[in-house]
Amino acid sequence: MGDILYKDESYQLLGVLFDVHTELGGGFLEAVYSDAIQHELKLRSIPFEREKQYKIHYKDVILPHHYFADFVIYNKIILEIKSTTNLNDRHTAQCLNYLKISGNKLAILANFEADKLMHQRIIL
Repeated sequence: MGDILYKDESYQLLGVLFDVHTELGGGFLEAVYSDAIQHELKLRSIPFEREKQYKIHYKDVILPHHYFADFVIYNKIILEIKSTTNLNDRHTAQCLNYLKISGNKLAILANFEADKLMHQRIIL
């Protein structure tokens, strides 16, 4: 069994996510969860950027479309927030695209369902 990538940082981040879900439950819009996560990250002095923009380079140009990751934690973990009944392959693909364009190695996809918090670690 190998080492967990960014183990300590991931556990701290998951603590934030579980606390937000415990407090709010499910059913809110993604923006509400993002606001609460931002508040918790600040309280815990965890470094982050919210809605970080990534430009897409193609050959010698920058394409007009940009990606916006919900959060980048510790300048190395992408956090993507969802509030949907089920996660699907498109959500995973979105995280993989963010990892490719950012050069980061780990994304956490968090879904604030009504009854529980679902999360996936996505490694590139």
